[in-house]
Amino acid sequence: MAIALSNLESIKSDKLLVGFDKSDDAAVYKLNDEMALIQTLDFFTPIANDPYDFGQIAAANALSDVYAMGGEPTVAMNIVGFPSCEDMNTLGEILRGGADKVKEAGAILVGGHTVDDKEPKYGLSVSGIVHPNKVLSNCSAKENDVLVLTKPLGLGIMNTAIKAELTTKEETRQVIDIMSHLNKYAAMAFKEIEVHSVTDITGFGLLGHAMEMAKGSDLCMEIYKDQIPYIKKAKEFAAMGIIPAGMYENEAYIEEDVKFEVEDEVMKDILYDPQTSGGLLISLKEEYASKLIELIKENKGLDSFVIGRVKTNLEKTIVVK
Repeated sequence: MAIALSNLESIKSDKLLVGFDKSDDAAVYKLNDEMALIQTLDFFTPIANDPYDFGQIAAANALSDVYAMGGEPTVAMNIVGFPSCEDMNTLGEILRGGADKVKEAGAILVGGHTVDDKEPKYGLSVSGIVHPNKVLSNCSAKENDVLVLTKPLGLGIMNTAIKAELTTKEETRQVIDIMSHLNKYAAMAFKEIEVHSVTDITGFGLLGHAMEMAKGSDLCMEIYKDQIPYIKKAKEFAAMGIIPAGMYENEAYIEEDVKFEVEDEVMKDILYDPQTSGGLLISLKEEYASKLIELIKENKGLDSFVIGRVKTNLEKTIVVK
């Protein structure tokens, strides 16, 4: 990907508050002194057997980028690839799932674009708004901040197990519910609690996205292994070797910048595990962390946990203790 992007000219504009130069979650363009536009898109192949569930998960994943920038989604458009020979009722269920999740987000779905494709794909292009002075970024963490994670890890491992038909209906439902849960309910707390930096945890796994935040902020991070929330069954599957290929890719990509001070191969897999529609990683002052976690719970968010701290001058960019 870096090679493909290397030929693109870096755009400089006083109105472009966030571009693609630091791997942030979305672009932010200043419209005036009171409003900036957030623009993002995301789509992928089916992550659930049920088309309605797939639509919900894909939509929640795309909407998440707006919440990670501190904004509110306003308008969304469907992005669809679908085989013309397949049952259009299946596509209808995918679109219904996405539409319901956009409605839950408080945004408006205004159409989209569909192409004939051999493999189904679905997602959204999403526009949102934020005050120019309240834009959040993945490169503005501060020294001595603590790190809060708002969803459990292990989604990639669990999805691999689901595809292999190794999970129960209850375990499968748990995973789907986590992936389709909007990060809206965590981000609502930002209206009352000042946070410094935010990113959502998706394909690069917790360590990959933490790495982007650390390097973008010119800092380092300690991750506390024993404080990481994860789906319990995911640890069992990881111990059995039920691991997605993306985990190995993530490890190969950043392992030179990561030091593990403890030997725990299974937790290592979970920390590198690629997530689909994962939670938010939030950097903020320690004194506000408990209140943030309390507000997220009050807002019907999932359980959140302090999982690390922002530091300087560590031996590696990320140190897992």
